[in-house]
Amino acid sequence: MSSLPEVHLIAGTRPEAIKLAPVAVAMRAAGRVTPVLVASGQHPTMVAQALEAFDLTPDVVLRVERVTGSQPELMTAMIAQLDALFAERKPAAVVVQGDTTTTLAGAMAAFWRHIPVVHLEAGLRSGDLESPFPEEANRRLVGQLARLHLAPTALAATNLLDESVPASQVFIAGNTVVDATLAVAARQLPFDDERLERAVAAEGRLVLVTAHRRESWGEPLDRILGAVRTLIERYPDINVVLPSHPNPAVRAQVEAGLAGVERVTVTDPLPYQALSRLLSNAYLVLTDSGGIQEEAPSFGVPALVLREVTERVESLHAGCARLVGTDPDLIVTEACRLLDDEALREEMTASGNPYGDGFAAVRTEHAVAAMLGLAADTPQPMPSLAVAGNAVTTGTGA
Repeated sequence: MSSLPEVHLIAGTRPEAIKLAPVAVAMRAAGRVTPVLVASGQHPTMVAQALEAFDLTPDVVLRVERVTGSQPELMTAMIAQLDALFAERKPAAVVVQGDTTTTLAGAMAAFWRHIPVVHLEAGLRSGDLESPFPEEANRRLVGQLARLHLAPTALAATNLLDESVPASQVFIAGNTVVDATLAVAARQLPFDDERLERAVAAEGRLVLVTAHRRESWGEPLDRILGAVRTLIERYPDINVVLPSHPNPAVRAQVEAGLAGVERVTVTDPLPYQALSRLLSNAYLVLTDSGGIQEEAPSFGVPALVLREVTERVESLHAGCARLVGTDPDLIVTEACRLLDDEALREEMTASGNPYGDGFAAVRTEHAVAAMLGLAADTPQPMPSLAVAGNAVTTGTGA
């Protein structure tokens, strides 16, 4: 067994696993701590599948029994499991990511054991406790417990400083999702679905569409699908790939909305390596995904954001994304501008990616080691595009 101090990386969802995987790799490479990947039990299968893209497996898998599926049930079960784990393994630090129920449970369990909490992707704020719900509350609460706040951008760091978090505890690391997507996309792994190979190889332009957030279901999704149909009719050279949400009702809605429409490939939820490869080959992405908003600029792909409000405003200010909501006329208008004008498309992403440069995991490892007294120096923060602003809505920032 390693004599190095353990640092537990707690992942309960696919995005958490994706963003923590590069940190585990960086920690193993540096050799100052032993990273322990913990699957919290929230979505254990999806965590394991996400880690496979990095040739990683969970070191610990917690067993959480769910009967009602409620947030209180999940929260209490995970805290009990994590508390027992921390009591047994006594980690030197616990790293939580983002704003999920797992994030809050991991932070609280560690705090109660007097274990330093490291919050990866700290400082995102919408300013509205109801949107996104409950994520906005989760990340604010974790902000009260963390010893080290690893902000992805200068704006996120400013949010923390405005909340009176000591500057010595805030570090701009960049977003590790950029590290993740660049590493995975570079491998160009084959798709399991031959239809995707054909879509990438086909002449013309690839448009990736994702609409997975719960607030997109129902009428908003119908509006998005209507916009997709219009774009297909107007542009005979585009091919659309739309990974559907696994919910059977949502999948049925997607299938019905695109029935008989040519040059559209509807798939099951895709493994991370497949999604990264698609994104790297896309001309344009229409998405309500926070992760894709962060990843797309690294491939020079502009994003039209299918949400009414987003806390990832750096891409809006940098120009690499536009907020369009689910208004089909606005979606079509903005998509047509980019499909009609190659120079405009290239201009949108010319400034690079405001969320990261591919070295966030290395900075994170260094910052954690410095916090634990295991590094002789402190890391340099990520160079920033220095965008400013608060959460932007379609009414104020589009």
